[in-house]
Amino acid sequence: MKTFKGRVVAPGEVTAKAVVSHGGLNTLASFQKALQFGDKKATCGDQNNPDLYGKQMAGKALCLPQTIGSTTGGLVLYCACSMKRQPACMLFSLPIDSLAGAGVILADVWLEGVNMPVIDSLGDEFLEYVKDGMTITIKEDGVVEVDGNLRKAKTITGRAVR
Repeated sequence: MKTFKGRVVAPGEVTAKAVVSHGGLNTLASFQKALQFGDKKATCGDQNNPDLYGKQMAGKALCLPQTIGSTTGGLVLYCACSMKRQPACMLFSLPIDSLAGAGVILADVWLEGVNMPVIDSLGDEFLEYVKDGMTITIKEDGVVEVDGNLRKAKTITGRAVR
């Protein structure tokens, strides 16, 4: 277990499995299927992000350096939250950009029953350490705990068991 401390952008406590991107998140390209075509898993549609493309983002701890893209970034995140297709949390190694931050904060303030904690400024070491499938727990004060144990399935007589 390793602990990181960042800045709270949107408060909350949550535990979720990590999905990691070492490149920036293009919010519009990533969430387009979820917002336009009803993909409740929010499968990442950004073909330019090989770390995330085709992976489920809804309900996951989305770990990334930053968002990229146009001025729609905040609106896309707000809409994903309003449609209940948001990640469980978003964890940034760098400071969040103002547009994405605005969408996250508006979702936190305006939407009833929506919780998507966002912590930024976790540092480069955070992204170097965290891997897909690790369990992440966020505390209210911006402390992020990363369980470094990845459970691997054992194969016995051709069947995977846990």
